[in-house]
Amino acid sequence: MVRVPLKGYPVTTPPRSAPPLSALLRKLPFLLILGAAAIGAFSLRDVLSFEALAAHRETLLGWRDTHFVATAAGFMLAYAVIVALSLPGATVATLTGFFLFGLFPGVLFNVTAATAGAVAIFLAARSGFGDSLARRATESGGQVARLQAALRENELEMLFLMRLVPFVPFVLANLIPAFIGVRPGRFAFTTFFGIIPGALVFTSVGAGLSEVFARGARPDLSIIFAPHVLGPILGLAVLAALPVVIRRYRRLP
Repeated sequence: MVRVPLKGYPVTTPPRSAPPLSALLRKLPFLLILGAAAIGAFSLRDVLSFEALAAHRETLLGWRDTHFVATAAGFMLAYAVIVALSLPGATVATLTGFFLFGLFPGVLFNVTAATAGAVAIFLAARSGFGDSLARRATESGGQVARLQAALRENELEMLFLMRLVPFVPFVLANLIPAFIGVRPGRFAFTTFFGIIPGALVFTSVGAGLSEVFARGARPDLSIIFAPHVLGPILGLAVLAALPVVIRRYRRLP
């Protein structure tokens, strides 16, 4: 039955319903992270810096020697928050882990904390926007859907590649999987093991921080791009990409 408006009376349309509260709540964590990242980019540059680490190194070493467990737990929590909120200072935190705790358990603390922070921002992005974006991409078809299907088909290898190749920013490597519908378990697995080679590279830098600070200098972070360092990492990236190439080759007529 169609309702015809009477002559002389305006046609009114019902107001649009507000988005469900649950949808807004799902977006809230990721929006808060974006706000914290924007504020931290300007307000925490001097706090999370090499200069601040050099100024407080004796205090940190004293805490480590007298309260090892509490210092380790506080360091991992701070590192995870830095990664989760995309704050400046992730590199400083990585070197601090090696400076305070050595190769082991420093590398374990660094990788565990970085993975925890990455999973936190991944889940926030996936819950807030990732699921809906992935569903829309699938339903829309076209190039975006084909790219999404290709990434999902080679999901494990591509996730490892994003972690192994240092040219992919860590923040993007956290967000891209969330927006294409990657499963949390696979994301956490590839993040933990994929960042280990890069974490080990910074061992030599972090281990020598005491001498660097004594000279009043800054650590040389360009070591990761040195041929003898970058070569093995790229070799691991090639191995990770090899299954993708083999699958593609087998499909050729």
